[in-house]
Amino acid sequence: MLRGLGVSPGIAIGPAHVVEAGAVQVPEYVLMPDAVEAEVERFSAATEKARRQLRKLQGKASLLPGAAAEDVAILLEAHLAMLSGSRLIRGVERRIRAERQNAEAAVQAEINAIAQSFAGMDDAYLSARIADVREVGRRLVRNLMESPFQAFSMVPAGSVILAEELTPADTALMDPRRIAGFATLLGGAEGHTAIMARSLGLPAVLGAPGLLQGIQNGDMVVVDGLSGRVHLNPQTSVLDEYRRRSASWRAEREQLKTLSRLPAITRDGTEVTLHANLELPRELDTALELGAAGIGLLRTEFQFMNRDDLPDEDEQYETLRGIVERMDGRPVTARTLDVGGEKLATALRQHFGDPANPALGLRAIRLGLKEPRLLETQLAAMLRAAAHGPLRILVPMVVTMAEMRAVRTMLHAVARRLHRRGVKLPPVLPRLGAMIEIPGAALSADSLSTVSDFFAIGTNDLIQYTLAIDRGDEQVAHMYDPLHPAVLRLVQFTVEAALRSRIPVSVCGEMAGDPRYTPLLLGLGVRELSMAPANLPLVKRRTRCLDLIEATRRADSIMIQSDSGRIATLLDDFNDAAG
Repeated sequence: MLRGLGVSPGIAIGPAHVVEAGAVQVPEYVLMPDAVEAEVERFSAATEKARRQLRKLQGKASLLPGAAAEDVAILLEAHLAMLSGSRLIRGVERRIRAERQNAEAAVQAEINAIAQSFAGMDDAYLSARIADVREVGRRLVRNLMESPFQAFSMVPAGSVILAEELTPADTALMDPRRIAGFATLLGGAEGHTAIMARSLGLPAVLGAPGLLQGIQNGDMVVVDGLSGRVHLNPQTSVLDEYRRRSASWRAEREQLKTLSRLPAITRDGTEVTLHANLELPRELDTALELGAAGIGLLRTEFQFMNRDDLPDEDEQYETLRGIVERMDGRPVTARTLDVGGEKLATALRQHFGDPANPALGLRAIRLGLKEPRLLETQLAAMLRAAAHGPLRILVPMVVTMAEMRAVRTMLHAVARRLHRRGVKLPPVLPRLGAMIEIPGAALSADSLSTVSDFFAIGTNDLIQYTLAIDRGDEQVAHMYDPLHPAVLRLVQFTVEAALRSRIPVSVCGEMAGDPRYTPLLLGLGVRELSMAPANLPLVKRRTRCLDLIEATRRADSIMIQSDSGRIATLLDDFNDAAG
């Protein structure tokens, strides 16, 4: 039994499908003379990324029991040594410069050369070390090619995916009708892979040390996304217990579905709007089935995932139109493209280079304003889709008033261009809102409210940037604290600024989908929450049991506290008293 981070509730029981880092088709081409040094830099970046990956694995290996920790540590140390001035690294750089080979082909050629020299040795131990060289080489090639996995459609139905790490794009390839759940060696509870798992309703555990040790395809696995436990080849008694728990879990979820047609209204008569976050269009059926009053956050990144080209205006329009029409008059809030860091789309890599810190670099609206054709195409598709039903546009990672003005100017220019083309548009242009997810934006919410039609508070990034915590790093995931006083004050400041300016304000981060935080958010003045579809019944049940006057009093008490532990106690006591 292994312990990790339970990031998506539910229980998955099924045969393991171990994702091999695996061989990929390595491209081979000759570099132009003026591209050689850039290719060396690209290889250096892939090497540094490999070192970071191995250091993270070292941290996980230290948690393994007994001799296993020592054995794995020795292996990883050997792999790290191969990435620092070794024959492999020197040989690849020489091939890039002398033979003008692309980096992937140079890595492959150098590995083959080393393997040939090792194979001729009489020493069996040294000959066997070629497996280590090949593994390091595969890691370098994967980093260079940045290829998402493509094999999930071929996985046997009911399988549980086990992998070293999965990106959001990898997770997007999983069909919940075929995949029972997944677990990984690396990852944190608030990264986008975890968010994608919750959106798809896939039980998931991330950051489980020792996950891939000795496990084979077909071995029985239990992934408990509630407790963060992973059982490999469990005994019959454990399997029986988890089958009982799984049935109980499903029965509770079915019972909660009966709330779908009831209003989200507090005991003292205040109506709350509960919207769904959408990562992928296939979640729409679930959102409607569970009673979503609208789409509070449509993450448009899915249109750019797992492809080598960019979707054009017509393709984006048809996708958005389909969603808007399916909502049948319910509002849709579409966010403009937010890629960068872990959500990097293959077709956009040329715009990014290799930023030292992707989370703080060129992403979201910064990319859209730097590459206006990218943003203009999205805005055009959104404007056309808005002719088929209520749609508003959300701008991610806003920091300044100038950014909102620039997007609004672009929106009007695109509308004029479409009008000249005779394209059908809505009678009134969609409302344009700012996503408040950076502390600087929250602190300047008063001024941003004068150039925004609405606010949406993205608590995931707001917490990450406020506390300087990488939410996808399992080594610091425990420090990610939604109840930190600084975070709550930024939320409060934003809500109050919106109320003063009389513009709508919603919370669309993971806090919105956790019923633990419902009394606090409503007590602070929020009346619109947007969450993963699966969480709608849980939050609605909590809302309907809530006395808003009492929740407001408790929120007032919480906001004068300076210790997150005391805040948690006050909130949990309030929830416990309410049953």
